[in-house]
Amino acid sequence: PEDIRPVTQVFRAAGCRITEGKTELRIASAHPLQSVPPIRTAPYPGFPTDAQAPVMAALLRAKGVTVVEETVFADRYRHVPALRALGGNIQVSGAIAALTGVAELHGAQVEATDLRGGAAMVVAALAADGVSEIDETSHIERGYENIVEKLQALGADIRRVEIPMGRVTR
Repeated sequence: PEDIRPVTQVFRAAGCRITEGKTELRIASAHPLQSVPPIRTAPYPGFPTDAQAPVMAALLRAKGVTVVEETVFADRYRHVPALRALGGNIQVSGAIAALTGVAELHGAQVEATDLRGGAAMVVAALAADGVSEIDETSHIERGYENIVEKLQALGADIRRVEIPMGRVTR
């Protein structure tokens, strides 16, 4: 838990209750999340750039506006178009992204462009109404072993669908 303290601080600020064990965390919220103070990525021990996209997805429905400043990687917002397709309200200007919470997200067909962005798409799709399809999941699966099975074990309505050979996707 100490290694990801900057991430848990964001979730606490959003209104989550966090229970820490030696090697585990439990994060829960009985109420809608709230926007949080600005998040600025930084090398360890700061807020990890690898957590930026999934945390952004988790905050898509938070009440208010959250600002994210990406200081580590210049091209780290490649997931934003997919989050917008799912109904997210995100404005990007250079290294700054401002996300305004929305009442609901909706299903969409999106494509994972990288590992962390793909994880963000999964997070947003699980919070969306309707069906979402995420293409190019190899990006996600190379970094999150058995992600489908693990999320199913937590109660997620998610499944892996094999695309027949010859089917062209956008």
